Amino acid sequence: MRTRGTRAAGSCRERGAPPRTVVAVSEMTDARTGWMSRDDLEQARERVPMVYVDAVPVRTDDRGVVTLVGLLLRAMPDGSISRAPVSGRVLYGERVRDALMRHLEKDLGPMALPQLPSAPQPFTVVEYFPDPEVTGFHDPRQHAVSLAFVVPVRGDCVPSAEALDLVWMTPEEAVSDDVALEMTGGQDRLLRLAMAHVGVLP
Repeated sequence: MRTRGTRAAGSCRERGAPPRTVVAVSEMTDARTGWMSRDDLEQARERVPMVYVDAVPVRTDDRGVVTLVGLLLRAMPDGSISRAPVSGRVLYGERVRDALMRHLEKDLGPMALPQLPSAPQPFTVVEYFPDPEVTGFHDPRQHAVSLAFVVPVRGDCVPSAEALDLVWMTPEEAVSDDVALEMTGGQDRLLRLAMAHVGVLP
């Protein structure tokens, strides 16, 4: 009796041809997940750009006009406590829309009900560098390329355990100088780009 994934010698080959080496399907399948150990992640960050998503959560009125912007208060990679949008890494084998949903639900709670279009398109691409002078977007850990989105949310939002607070403010308040002083790493610039994209930049 033959096990699945193997063949008897001499079957399915030309007469006189040498037998082929047969590899079981289970031996060819890469069953690794998208998660990396801390050491592996640090090594990868030293060698290749990492892919991220940034998501600015918003509330909209019946016409789709942005009325409120949600900003988290959280510890940032540079060690500061800062206002920031939802952000996180895209895992190996993960679609961008799935990464957006995962980070929005993780940071805003499972009842946030984010409204993603059928084909999400970023409003800009942000390049973060360990050197803050390169682009003005700064992440001391790594070179990261982030796809940035504005995402309407319909449900109840509760900040995750990793965030200290979640505040909703008008677009005018969100891009004010006072709020900019509470943001680091170029996040205030990202927020202004987001508001300009949806047509509510004061």
